[in-house]
Amino acid sequence: MPPAKKRPRAYDPARTRAAVLAQFGNIRAAVRTLTPEQLALPTRLGEWTVRELVAHVGMALGAVPRLVGEPEPARPSGALLDWPSAIVADAPAIADTATRLAAEHPDPDAHLADRERHFTAALDDHPGTRLLPTSAGALPLADYVVTRTVELVVHTDDLNAAVPGLDIPYDRQALATCTRLLADVLAAKAPGGSTEVRIPPYAVVQCVEGLRHTRGTPPNVVETDPLTWIRLATGRLSWPDAIADAKVSASGERADLSGLLPLLS
Repeated sequence: MPPAKKRPRAYDPARTRAAVLAQFGNIRAAVRTLTPEQLALPTRLGEWTVRELVAHVGMALGAVPRLVGEPEPARPSGALLDWPSAIVADAPAIADTATRLAAEHPDPDAHLADRERHFTAALDDHPGTRLLPTSAGALPLADYVVTRTVELVVHTDDLNAAVPGLDIPYDRQALATCTRLLADVLAAKAPGGSTEVRIPPYAVVQCVEGLRHTRGTPPNVVETDPLTWIRLATGRLSWPDAIADAKVSASGERADLSGLLPLLS
C-alpha cells in the first residue's frame, strides 16, 4: 500500500505578508546607502549589475499587483510547490524586464517605494483566496505571496555577495518561510522516506525512495544551515563545494543530493 500523501504545509497569510514587507524594507534601507559605483558593480547573476538586481527585487513585489490586474482564473490549476520549476522557463523574459526597469528608473529607492505601495494596496483590496494566473498555474494570492519570500531572501544574499561590506539582515520569518518552501519542494521532487534532510531551526523533511525510517537515528541524514540550503536549492552553491567546505554534513548511501539540486536557478 503506497504511503498517504502529506498535506501541504500551511502558511499564515498575515505573518507571510509581514515577513515579505520586513525583508523588502531591509533591502530598501540598504539600497538607499548604495553609491552609483556600487550600483554599477557586477553580480553573480550573469550580466546583471547591482542596479538591475535591485530593479528585479522591485519586480518581486510588482508581480502581485500586475497579476491581480489580470482576469481571475475560473479554478485553481497549480500548486505552490510547482512554482520553483515553473519560473525557470521565464528566466529570459525576467532578465529583459529587469534590464528595462533599471534603465527606466534611475532612482532605485523611489522605484522600490512605488512597488511596495502597489503591493500593499493589492493585498488590502483582494482576499487571499483570489486566484492569480501565474506561470505555475492558477494559484491563490496567499500562496503566491509565500513565493515572494524566496525571491527576497535569495536576492538579499545575491546583493550581499555583490557589494563588499553590505550586510542586509534577514527577517527571521522570511528566512524560515523560504527555507521551508524549498525543503518541501525537494520532498515533492524526490518523494520517499529513506533520507532525512535537516535545516535547523526551520525545517526537517523526508525524501528519496527507499526503506522508510520510523524510529531512532535515520540511516541517511543531510544537515545544513538555512543559507547554505537556499544557496544549494537555487544553484548559488554546488553540492561538491558545500561538502568540501564542510557546509553540509551527509551520512548514508542515500544522502547524496547532487542529482536533485538545484531546485531552481
